[in-house]
Amino acid sequence: MDNRQEKDMRVVVIGSGIIGSSVAYEAAKAGAQVTVLEAGRIGGGASATSFAWTNATGKRPQPYFALNVAGMRAHLDLAREFGHAPWFHQSGSIEWYSNESDWAAQRDNADLMSNWGYGVEWISKARLAELEPEIDHSAISNSPIVYYPEEGWVHPALYVAWLLRAAKEKWNAEVRPFCGAASIDVHNGVAKAVKTIDGSVYEADAIINCTGSWAANGLDGVPSIPMASNMGILGFTLPIATTLRRQFHMDDLDVRPDGAGRLMIHKISVDSTVTEIQPLDPAGEQALLLLEAVQKVLPAVRKGDMESIRTIVRPIPSDNLTCSGWIPGVEGYYVAVTHSGVSIGPHLGKAVAQEVVGGQAHESLTDFRPDRFLAAKNGMGARS
Repeated sequence: MDNRQEKDMRVVVIGSGIIGSSVAYEAAKAGAQVTVLEAGRIGGGASATSFAWTNATGKRPQPYFALNVAGMRAHLDLAREFGHAPWFHQSGSIEWYSNESDWAAQRDNADLMSNWGYGVEWISKARLAELEPEIDHSAISNSPIVYYPEEGWVHPALYVAWLLRAAKEKWNAEVRPFCGAASIDVHNGVAKAVKTIDGSVYEADAIINCTGSWAANGLDGVPSIPMASNMGILGFTLPIATTLRRQFHMDDLDVRPDGAGRLMIHKISVDSTVTEIQPLDPAGEQALLLLEAVQKVLPAVRKGDMESIRTIVRPIPSDNLTCSGWIPGVEGYYVAVTHSGVSIGPHLGKAVAQEVVGGQAHESLTDFRPDRFLAAKNGMGARS
């Protein structure tokens, strides 16, 4: 194992989303000289268009569930560390299903989550009315209602901004937007530097790829990670006079507040109407489908209330689990990619910093190594 612990260790982080900013912040705090390279706007990839739900609900297998729970707790630790957290809202979430055929699976999942130590409450309509009086009970009918009090959401752009600002001000990290990585210079099996699209070269003792879906595209000189990323659509309403504080999940519909009276809307069945990132009309078909679904639950929403609607590629490793670790056969090159970036970001940042800067494996990442995708080359394996 390579225990690279020198204070002036040079670390280049590729990508500035939830994961990249978390890793950069923790690596800089651990004593590394950190440079963040971002191909576009800071936090402008998947993190910029994310439902950003902090949760471990339904996560399988148990090590993946535990990783998400650790992330939720790390959000609370990070808020205490900063003394405030304008990016984080732990207000809980509410779930019900309109079809009785789904109730058994809902109860099985809630029971398992409870057995694993997760916060689960079955609540009545009367209790729901106390929590969220604007939800129309006719949309619920006789459905059982689950309340997950530990869940919440993040404003990713604010999260990224505050962490990178702290990394710069406290530990002199460098953050370079519109500076996309093109290749990794590898000599004798060791990653030495990142070369950017404009030809600049950033030498490094460790390079950490936090590019999300783009990890599948690969950088010249190093292996790529197989991904099963998929398309998503999110709608953002105009400011609405609503007191909704908690997110709710009904069938395939997800809704939460997004600040200044706006609501964020996601519906799984609408995702399938697009196959690539493209501009969408806030008065178009997808927007109407989202608004119609929400109107049944929140009467305050009206046709024409959509302000913007966006498409995004969600980063998902090919087996749907987090991928974090040293790449076999390329000394000094690390990848951290996950679909659960919002939930596990602050924990993953600490874990990766411990492995890269501290040189010590983090137990929570044992089951999520790149080795499961990539065979070692030239007799060189991942660090233990």
